Amino acid sequence: MSVSHKYRTFDQLLEDVSVDFSTYALEGMIEPQQLIKVATRVNYDLGLRIHRTKETVIDIEHNKGQLPSDFAYLNYAFMCGTYTVSNSMPAGTTVDTTYTKYVPDPGGPDQCLTPNSCDDVCVVKTCPTTTSDGKRGTTTSYDEHIVVQFVGADQYRTFSNYMPLQIGQTNQVQCDCPNVNVQAIDIAEIKGNHLLTNFKSGHVYLSYQGAMEDNDGNLLVLDHPYCNEYYEYALKERILENMIFAGEQVSQQLGLIQNKLRASRNNALSFVNTPDFAEMKKIWDVNRRAQYHNYYNMFKSHPTLG
Repeated sequence: MSVSHKYRTFDQLLEDVSVDFSTYALEGMIEPQQLIKVATRVNYDLGLRIHRTKETVIDIEHNKGQLPSDFAYLNYAFMCGTYTVSNSMPAGTTVDTTYTKYVPDPGGPDQCLTPNSCDDVCVVKTCPTTTSDGKRGTTTSYDEHIVVQFVGADQYRTFSNYMPLQIGQTNQVQCDCPNVNVQAIDIAEIKGNHLLTNFKSGHVYLSYQGAMEDNDGNLLVLDHPYCNEYYEYALKERILENMIFAGEQVSQQLGLIQNKLRASRNNALSFVNTPDFAEMKKIWDVNRRAQYHNYYNMFKSHPTLG
C-alpha cells in the first residue's frame, strides 16, 4: 500500500497566499504569527488524520514525568533501564525509520552502508551479518533494536535493557494499545500533561502521535487538492479582517473570500466520504498496527518486554 499523507510547511502555504495577495504583502499587511493560529485551527478541524508519529524518552522523577507539549495520544511505551554514554552512535547500527514513518520503506539503498545520525531519540537496529563456518553453511544474525537518546554536546545514551509498562486506557490510550493489556510490575497512567507512575524514578520511551511540525519546529499542513483551498481562504479571511480593523475598505473582498471559504471547507470536510480519504484512513489504521508491530519488534530483541 503506497498511499500516504503529503504535507507542506506553513511558510509554503503563506507563500502561496502572499502571491495572491501580493499588494497586501508588499504593504506589510500580512502578519504570519496571527495566521499560524488560523492554520492550526484548520488542522484541528480536519482531525486526527494529520497528526505525526513521534518518539521521545521522558525522565520520571518523584513518580511523575512531563509529557511532550504536542502529545495527542499514545502508540506504545516501555521502560528503559540502564544506559551507557558515548560520543557517537553505537557502531554497526542504523536508525530504523519505520518507527516514525506511516508506511515502512521496502526499498532504497542499504542504510548500513550509509549510516545516519540521531538528533533526539531514535530506535536503531543492528545491521545483519552473515557468517560461514564451511560446514554448516551460512548463518545470518537478526536485527536487534536499541533505543538511543542524543543528550547534547555529542553525547548519546544507549539503553541496554527494557521492561514492559502497563498504562490504563484513556482517551489518549486506545483499547488496542499494547500497554493496556500487558502484565507488568511497573504501572502508569496519563493525567493531564503528565505520566504518573508507581515507581519513583526512571526513563520511559514513548511512541506517540504529536503535533504537525517538521524537525525544525515549523508547522505542517495537509497538502491535498481537496484541502489546500480551505487553508488558503481561511488565511485570506483573517488577513482581510485585520485590514478592516485597521480601517481599510475591503468589505466586498472579504465577502467574496468568505463565500469561497465556506465552499472550500465543505469540500475539505466532504473529502472524508471519498475513496481517496477512505484509503488515507486505511493507511492511518495500517500505521497504528505498524507501530504496535514495532513494539513487538522490540520484544523480539528483548524478551523482557513480553
